Order: sequence, then C-alpha cells, then structure tokens
Amino acid sequence: MTETQEVTPAEAQEDEALGHYVTAQLCGKDVEVVPSGAWRQSTMRLLRTGDIDGFMEHVLSPESYELYLELDPRNDEVGEFANSAGNASGEPVGKSSGPKASPRSTRRR
Repeated sequence: MTETQEVTPAEAQEDEALGHYVTAQLCGKDVEVVPSGAWRQSTMRLLRTGDIDGFMEHVLSPESYELYLELDPRNDEVGEFANSAGNASGEPVGKSSGPKASPRSTRRR
C-alpha cells in the first residue's frame, strides 16, 4: 500500500506550475493528478456539467488518463477519486459551507 504525501495549498500551486503531480487512488490503482488546489475553474465547470472525461483529461497525467479510460470507473468511484485527490493535495474537494448567518437581525423595526 502506498502512502500519499499531503501538501499545503501553496505547495500544490507550485507543483502544478512545475508540472508535478500528487498520487491519488482510482479504482484501487495509483494515478498521478494535478493537486486539487491548482484545478482551474474551467476544469471544475467540466465536472459540474458532467463532462467527466474532459475533467479527467485536465487533471490527470497523460499516462493516468489512459489508465482512467481503461478502467472505465463508475460515478461513485470518480467521487472517491476526487476525495482521494483532495486529501493527497491537502485540500478537500467539495462544496464550501458558504457564508455564516449574521448574528444581528436585518429587519428594520
């Protein structure tokens, strides 16, 4: 079993600029992925619109993308991959909690 090395968000951005990858799991196989903190918004739009192949092509190394195509993962396995990539990058992937509610009432009296 391979241990993944966690990196800070700043290190993740530096790694992407240098062409480095972190290791994540996809269907029990190690794949090389751009650190999640360095994923571009255009790449995230691919994911949100359901273009999983396009998303994976942007975030995986070329060799890992070929493995992804061979594995043909299910949606739940892609979700597990995204969580694994986030953990390996030091940044969880997912929805933010959003802004906190104001402790004061906004209604005028």
